[in-house]
Parts: sequence; structure tokens; C-alpha cells
Amino acid sequence: MAYNAQLLNGIVIFVEVVNNGSFTLAAQTSGHSTSYISKEINKLESRLGVRLIHRTTRSLSLTPEGEIYFQQCQQIISDAEQTEEALNGHQLKPKGTLRISCPTSFGHSRMQSIFSRFLAKYPLVDLELDLNNRKVDMVSEGFDVLIRGSGQLDDSTLISKKVFSSHGVIIASPEYLRHAGTPQDPSELIEHKIINYSHLKQPNTWTFIDNNDKQHHVQLKSRVLTNSPEMELSLCLAGHGITRMPLFNLFDEIETGKLVELFSDFKRQEVNLYLVYPSRKHVSSKVRCFIDFVVAELALLALLAPS
Repeated sequence: MAYNAQLLNGIVIFVEVVNNGSFTLAAQTSGHSTSYISKEINKLESRLGVRLIHRTTRSLSLTPEGEIYFQQCQQIISDAEQTEEALNGHQLKPKGTLRISCPTSFGHSRMQSIFSRFLAKYPLVDLELDLNNRKVDMVSEGFDVLIRGSGQLDDSTLISKKVFSSHGVIIASPEYLRHAGTPQDPSELIEHKIINYSHLKQPNTWTFIDNNDKQHHVQLKSRVLTNSPEMELSLCLAGHGITRMPLFNLFDEIETGKLVELFSDFKRQEVNLYLVYPSRKHVSSKVRCFIDFVVAELALLALLAPS
């Protein structure tokens, strides 16, 4: 990397301005004049070639580029502060805000208690939890860690760590099967009502693997197509059709007979859970502690989970 003596110039001032919401308050907290603060922000924007802050006579707001830059600058400052503490002989305690994106169903069904125990163990870390099922751009949206379930993640410059393995199941309610009949072969699914998850690459194509490892593809029409696993499960329980989902989205519905697993003579397909984080040589202590904590917690969950 080419030497750049100005690389970090203006970062601390920029973060102070954003945190205080005004040039005047940033000047007061930093001990500089308002004109100095304004000049530093102007020089920073000129060097970067983008506008970071929208200025009006009454308020300041970040541009989209400024929002991304602010998230990264906060991390840089936090890392620098913690490094100084370590060099000065202080214990390196994780602190600051940790931004996490997690699938909605898995967040409610499996991660809620884990988040709670993490907060209790690390009182200096604040969590910003975004529960969603969409594809997230980790860097541009400023997340520290993504929790994602998939058969296999796409190639990426990000680091992905597999922390939990489960399986997909095809399920229906006893009430639905009483009225519509129980399909014995995957090809019979075309005669049934199907509830599908829209975020899959090919939601209407279901693949089955027999005991000879031969794949069978069935093209289906969705009676319901939804981006919500909670809605999938609710409609399935209410008898509106057959669906498929990871076993970790269920509680005890199969064991208690509320749902029936179909096609048990075919191999269950593996669904893995990954922790995804930026590929950096230096991972902040809050991210490292969170990863280590979740790995340990999910390892225990895997031992207790139904097979």
C-alpha cells in the first residue's frame, strides 16, 4: 500500500461532529473553534471526493456515503482506543455497539436467549439487532456480523464460519393430509397446495435425494409465496398446504404431532448456519468475543437439538 500521511486526518473530528449533531458542540467537546471544525470537514470531504454531511442552518445529516464512512470510522477509533488500553496494561474489554443481522425466525427461536446471555456477560457492549430475511450488503450497511442459514454460501471476500448444522424437512398438518391425502412420491406434490419461501433462488423447484444419491427435481406451483418463515409455519399449521423449511425453525411441532414430516425415505438435505464477518487481519474484540460466544452456545444447542 502506498504511503499516505493524510489517511487518518479528520476522522476523529468527523465522528465528533456526527455524535454531537453540530459543528458548535463538536468544537466545544474537542476544544477547537467552530471554524477549525468546519475547515477540517471540508478538507476531509475534498480528499475523499464525496460529500459526507448535508448542512443546513438548523441541522446536519449524513449522506449515504457519510453513513458508511461513519460506521467504519467508529470502528477504527474503537480499535485504536482498545489497542492503547492494552499497551498501557489495561485489560482489553470488548465495548461499543455491535451491529448484527440475523434471520427473523432463527433470531426468535434460537438466538434470543443467546443474545440475552451475551449482554449479561459483556455489559460494555451494546447490540443493534436487525432481524430480517433479505440479502444484506454487509459492508455498505455497516454490519459487524451476519448470521445466515444456507446449504452453501456464495463465494465471497468475507469470512464465513459454519457454526451449526441442521436439515430441511417437508411438513404438513394432519388436518391437511386428512383432506388432501398423503403424497407417497415427490411427483405427487404437483397435485397439492404448496407454501413456499420466496427468498430461495428457485422456490418452486424442490430437489429430493434418494438413498442411491440420485436427485429428483419437482417443479411446483405455489399456492402461497412468502418472504416470512413465520407465515409459512403458521399457514402450514392451519392446514393450508405443504411446506419445507430448516428444522431449526421448528420447536416441537413434529414431536407433538402438530405437523407430520413427509418423504422420510428420502435423504434430508443439510442446512448450515454461518457467522459472516469482514475479512480483516485485525478483528475487534467485541466481534471476536461475540463469535467465540455464539460458537460455544450453538455447539451446546446442536447437542440438544432433535436430529
